[in-house]
This record gives sequence, C-alpha cells and structure tokens, in this order.
Amino acid sequence: MIRITVWNENKHEQELDVVKKIYPEGIHGCIKDFLIREEDFEVHTATFYDEDHGLTEEVLSNTDVLIYWSHALQDQFSDEVAERIKRHVLSGMGLIALHSAHYSKMLRLLMGSTMTLKWKHDEEEKLWCLAPLHPIAKGIPECISIPEEEMYGEPFDIPKPDDVVFAGWFSNGYVFRSGCTFTRGKGKIFYFQPGHETNPTYHIPEIQRIIVNAVRFCNPEGIKRIMPQNKEVKG
Repeated sequence: MIRITVWNENKHEQELDVVKKIYPEGIHGCIKDFLIREEDFEVHTATFYDEDHGLTEEVLSNTDVLIYWSHALQDQFSDEVAERIKRHVLSGMGLIALHSAHYSKMLRLLMGSTMTLKWKHDEEEKLWCLAPLHPIAKGIPECISIPEEEMYGEPFDIPKPDDVVFAGWFSNGYVFRSGCTFTRGKGKIFYFQPGHETNPTYHIPEIQRIIVNAVRFCNPEGIKRIMPQNKEVKG
C-alpha cells in the first residue's frame, strides 16, 4: 500500500460560500475521494487547524507521499513543522505541492528560492503535456482545457527542475512551467500549478489522473527512510 496524507489549510472552505459549493468536503476531501478509488492507496487527511497542523512526527513517519495545498495561512504555518516536512522529504518521503503551495514555508525551504511568480484570477488555461513519456503523464492527452483557472506566469523563481512535464498557456498570453519535478535528498517532489480554490479544477478527470500518477512517481518504493542527523567530526 502507498500511504498518502492529503494536507489542506481548510480555511477558504469554512469562510467562502463559493468554495463550499465547489468543495463541500474541502479540497482535501475531494482529493481523498478520487485517490481512494485506487486499490493500493491508503489515504489520510489533515488540516491547518489540527494539532501540529496534523503533521506530527508519527503522521509523517507513516506517510509515503504528502499532498499539500496552502494559500492564506502561509506565514502562520509553524516553522518547526515546515522543518519537519523538509527532513522527511530529504529522507525519502514524496511531496506533491499543489497550486499556491509554491509559496509555502516548507517548499521554499526545500527549493532555496523565493518561489515568486506573476498571477491573475480567472483566465482560461491550456495545459500542455511537454513530456508525454514521463510517468506522471501516463494516459494524459496532449492538451487539457481548463475553462477558468488562476493564472500563474513567468518568471517563476525556482531552481532548475529535473523535468518540466506540463506547461500552461493562459488566455491573456502568459505561459508557466505548470508541472515540474525535483529531487531533494532521497525525496521526489512534484509541483503542480492548477487548483485555485474558486475553480472546480480538482473535479476534472485528467487533473485527477495527473495527481494519481504523481503519487506513484513520488512514492519512495524501496527507499529505507532514515532521518538525517548532524554528525560530529572528530580529529
């Protein structure tokens, strides 16, 4: 079994009617619903408001792949928990960072850059598959049309990705590296841009398939998880 933790702030769903209507069980609930259709997936959810944001040492030690959505509470997120996530990724835990999680503390720690970009609400997006032979692109068409999505635009301040699997073209002319993979320590990371809270993007079957594929890609199969420790140098 692949053990998955789906993490979401769960703030907008409690405060904005438009988000409640699209994701009545929260973004985390929506993602869990399509992930549990996979027979080899075991799915747990956690939110910002849980103790330790629901990402305790025990939870992360029993997580093969962490899926992470954040937006409005980036600065309030615990520094300690962000460091904890980083340590687990370095030891082999997979990480899928969705949409505005680009600016999360934990991803900025792992990437070592500002992760800044340009943005604008409600543009049509054409999501182009640039690497059709990549495992995350398995079964995905050449182009996915997303009627309304929050535009993210270049320049995107990220280190050089291992692979750029998807690129977004938006109706106002901007382009963006919308699906990028990275390796940090023993951990595989996939950053995926689509998924603004006021757009029903996570209900699109092709977007769901990409996330399922990404879980399988980021799964640390065969990697023994040993937490990195500081070592004393003698002599």
